[in-house]
Amino acid sequence: MVISVTPVTPEEQAAVVNDEGRGFLPGHLRLTFRAIGVGWATATMPVTGAHMAINGYLHAGAVTSLADTVCATGCLKHLPEGAESFTTLELKANFLGTVRSGEVICEGRMIHGGRTTQVWDATVADQSSGRTLALFRATQLILYPR
Repeated sequence: MVISVTPVTPEEQAAVVNDEGRGFLPGHLRLTFRAIGVGWATATMPVTGAHMAINGYLHAGAVTSLADTVCATGCLKHLPEGAESFTTLELKANFLGTVRSGEVICEGRMIHGGRTTQVWDATVADQSSGRTLALFRATQLILYPR
């Protein structure tokens, strides 16, 4: 059963998450959630020098952090009743392309929302062209109080 945490718009939900993430990795990567809805979330990340690998292209770790954060935040906002938190069990990535500038966008969708696990798929694309850069699947283990 999917539970909405607060009765706000997807954009208002994203603003709350953006504020919460400022002092953590999402804030350092300048990741910005655009909207978080029932079973989905979207966020963008600029492509700056801080996001690059030494070869001058967008670092795979930055892209993976974006996708993991989108899936994890979606999971956190859709925990089953009685759940306390979650942890990522597995994150699979397929990289299809890269960029050297601009902004990337990640769209995540819940594929499975069970009592013990959630599975999320995410796509990262070049914001300006829409070209897919990476595909992800994340599995989260739902944690309950002991």
